[in-house]
Amino acid sequence: MKVVTPEELARCDGKEGRPACVAVDGKVYDVSASSHWRDGRHQVTHPVGRDLTEAMKAAPHGMDLVERFPVVGTLEE
Repeated sequence: MKVVTPEELARCDGKEGRPACVAVDGKVYDVSASSHWRDGRHQVTHPVGRDLTEAMKAAPHGMDLVERFPVVGTLEE
C-alpha cells in the first residue's frame, strides 16, 4: 500500500481533476465519489486533504461511513 506524506495528502483537494482524500487513523480514504464532500469540504467544516482523526471523535456518525470508501494508502507518521 502506498505511503502518503502529509504534503501529498494536501494535494488531494478534489480540485482540477485531483482526487478528494482524507486520512483517519493512519489510513487514507478516497472520498471523491461522495456528494457529501462537494467543493472539497464536508458539512462546510472539514476540508479534504487533511488528517481528520481528531474530528472523527466528535462526528455524529461512526467510522462505518468513512470505511465505505476505498483505502488508497497509509499516512506517513
